[in-house]
Amino acid sequence: MFDFIMKDVLGSPAILVGLFAFIGLLLQKKSFPDIVSGTLKTIMGFVILGGGAGILIGSLNIFGKMFEKAFHIQGVIPNNEAIVAIAQKTFGKETAMIMLFGMVVNILIARFTRFKYIFLTGHHTLFMACLISAVFATGGVTGIPLIIVGSIILGSLMVFMPAILQPYMRQVTGTDQIALGHFGSIGYFTSAWIGKLLGNKAQSTEDIKVPKSLGFLRDTSVAMSLTMVILFFIVAPFAGKEFIEKQLSGGVNFLVFSLMQGITFAAGVYVVLAGVRMLIAEIVPAFKGIADKVVKDAKPALDCPAVFPYAPNAVIIGFLSSFVAGIISLFILPLVGLKVIVPGLIPHFFTGAAAGVFGNATGGRRGAIFGAFANGILISFLPALLLPVLGSLGFEGTTFGDSDFGIVGILLGYLIKLFS
Repeated sequence: MFDFIMKDVLGSPAILVGLFAFIGLLLQKKSFPDIVSGTLKTIMGFVILGGGAGILIGSLNIFGKMFEKAFHIQGVIPNNEAIVAIAQKTFGKETAMIMLFGMVVNILIARFTRFKYIFLTGHHTLFMACLISAVFATGGVTGIPLIIVGSIILGSLMVFMPAILQPYMRQVTGTDQIALGHFGSIGYFTSAWIGKLLGNKAQSTEDIKVPKSLGFLRDTSVAMSLTMVILFFIVAPFAGKEFIEKQLSGGVNFLVFSLMQGITFAAGVYVVLAGVRMLIAEIVPAFKGIADKVVKDAKPALDCPAVFPYAPNAVIIGFLSSFVAGIISLFILPLVGLKVIVPGLIPHFFTGAAAGVFGNATGGRRGAIFGAFANGILISFLPALLLPVLGSLGFEGTTFGDSDFGIVGILLGYLIKLFS
């Protein structure tokens, strides 16, 4: 029963979000058809979002393999899912308990303080619970103390990370109805701060003027397709016709395959945006029940793609800018005595895109470029600095990718050493 609740219910983001929508509609005493419709559409929106993310990840993984082959890059590739899969074998029960009680702490803080945020990104809750349990176990903290302290830390992060972003989130969305619940918050905050410092919000990425002859580029999906096709075409010849056709494409011509992967990427983004729109349309009114009855004025803190529809051009600009920062960092890291962190396309897309949206909200085009670039530097250096904290646990081959994991892991590791 415990495994069923933790893995199948709370461990499934779509079910978790649907559960909150169901409770919210129930508390509002909606009719049975409205409850069923609202709950299913909320879950459906998240499933569509996840399906789009799956299409994106498939295309990005192929690009990553081509990029590594083309330029003979070797090093540590940050991947949250990989490191959590390894850690679960050793810290599975501790992680599950910290996740469960961390959610309880989140609701209690939201109920009794002015920070009214309910963190709904279930997989990131799991990732952070895993990081906390692994770092504490390394320092010799185990059992009940680990679960109690870990739950308090996790629950606090689930409230305060959305809180620090909310002033900028209001600028992104133009409302105060939703928050961002994603542990790349430090990167997004940095991007918004740099955008405000260096940019001009009046010159938005969404107002980029395109000549009449290139009017088709005003369509974000078309512009994104062309951008990714060009990137694939640049890398493909260096990766080699033989490598692509024998190991990646199943015999399809390497140029045709590259063309289709670039378009597939853009299709994935389109599906993600459709899922986000459906999710927000259902979760916001459903959440009113929780906001009125359980946690007054509660705000749902959603996954980072929730901000993508507000500045689609900033999404692709942010991704590219963050990725360039990752490539530059690749050469700087060994010069300062750190392990090489290979730019992971998945963290650079999702966090870089969101950082671009936040940078655009405060600083327009320059904000999107420089803000996302700063995010790219953070998610290159922080994983390298986190490696020594996790190294003794046998995680040398991979590490967490997003900024908050690096900051929290390094700080916890330092504090444990200090007090021990």
